[in-house]
Amino acid sequence: MTNSEILQAVQAQRTKCVVYSRVMGYHRPVEGFNIGKKGEHKERVFFEQNFNASEKCVKKSKKN
Repeated sequence: MTNSEILQAVQAQRTKCVVYSRVMGYHRPVEGFNIGKKGEHKERVFFEQNFNASEKCVKKSKKN
């Protein structure tokens, strides 16, 4: 089954996804942004905070 066939098969079950962003202390839907703010949102860099970084450092220092 191809990707397009799968999408057609589940089309009735799909729903709209609303993306929110925190602006000036409030959570606002991105679809309500003006053109400039939408452009800024697309250029944002997202990162994952690694909570285990200190554990890795401890493990490395114990091996040395």
